[in-house]
Amino acid sequence: MRLADFILRDMETILAQWETFAGTLLPAAANMQSLALRNHAQQILEAVAKDLSTSQTRDAQFEKSIGQTPKLAEAPQTAAQTHALLRARGGFDINQLAAEYRALRASVLRLWLDECQPDAPHLDDIIRFNEAIDQAITESVGFFSAHVEQARNLLLGMLGHDMRSPLQTILMTASYLAALNAGDKVSDAASRLIRSGAQMQALLDDMVDFNRTRLGLGIKIAPIEGDLAKQLADGLDLVRAVHPDHGVDLDVIGDCHGVWDGRRMQQLLGNLVLNAIKYGAPDVPVRVTVTGQESEVRLEVRNSGAAIDRSTLDRIFDPLQRGPHHLERNDDSSLGLGLYIVRAIAEAHGGGIEARSDETETVFVVRLPRRQ
Repeated sequence: MRLADFILRDMETILAQWETFAGTLLPAAANMQSLALRNHAQQILEAVAKDLSTSQTRDAQFEKSIGQTPKLAEAPQTAAQTHALLRARGGFDINQLAAEYRALRASVLRLWLDECQPDAPHLDDIIRFNEAIDQAITESVGFFSAHVEQARNLLLGMLGHDMRSPLQTILMTASYLAALNAGDKVSDAASRLIRSGAQMQALLDDMVDFNRTRLGLGIKIAPIEGDLAKQLADGLDLVRAVHPDHGVDLDVIGDCHGVWDGRRMQQLLGNLVLNAIKYGAPDVPVRVTVTGQESEVRLEVRNSGAAIDRSTLDRIFDPLQRGPHHLERNDDSSLGLGLYIVRAIAEAHGGGIEARSDETETVFVVRLPRRQ
């Protein structure tokens, strides 16, 4: 008997074994009824049987092997993808999802080989069946991973948003204490709170922005007419207040008027300068130059210190990347998102950023069109 015919004929026996195995995947399956345990298994098997019964060219076989099987226009999701989505919502992990397919593969082949005795099985059916199961696994794992990542990003986004209010209360209270002039001890404690709160605020801002980009929403900007040099100078005053022991110089050349989101530009410059302070030479000021050109404004941030190697420089704007020496510095004050956010802000304004580094200095160059 051909495998496709066997699957359709003995569907209930196969589904019963699927259900039995799925019931062992605890704790997610603990309170599931039969229908939930069998979740789309019949549709997956019917799709496999249909695939086995369809002639296949070498090109089609190759496309299937790399996960490029064409999808039906009227079916936005395959049965394997829907199965993965429901398993993710049901609390299964990705290892349990893959285990279901391993058990299904073994179960079907064992039952069919027993049915074929004493005749030899069709080897082409075994090859085609394994291809179809592999394709279902690829679809399921891809959909499962995307759903889990989206849920995680939503959770982190909501967490970052909800943490802002209590953090603002802490910062306002610390500023009030600093203004009381109640003695050196109170002033020093208030200053430490303000510095720590500013670091937490920067981390939360980066996390929220990162999640927006991962969810496909992009960096939100509200550009208005303004003088970029003045906006950046105001932002640098805040950085200097948090890092009073490190010099930050600003030079402005030419006219820097244009259309920008001032708060985002301050965030962009703040991330670049904080990165320069963290990894640059402690006794050499960070130099910021803003140059107004004919159609754009050029922003440069320079710091002295150890050169960044080429492999690190090539991926320096990728998310979750941190400097090569952060472990030596015992640095836990960064999520490795600062430069990723900088690039996203620049691109949201229609601009771009590049970096270069040698034994003399490290330079980040941002180019921003005056109008988008």
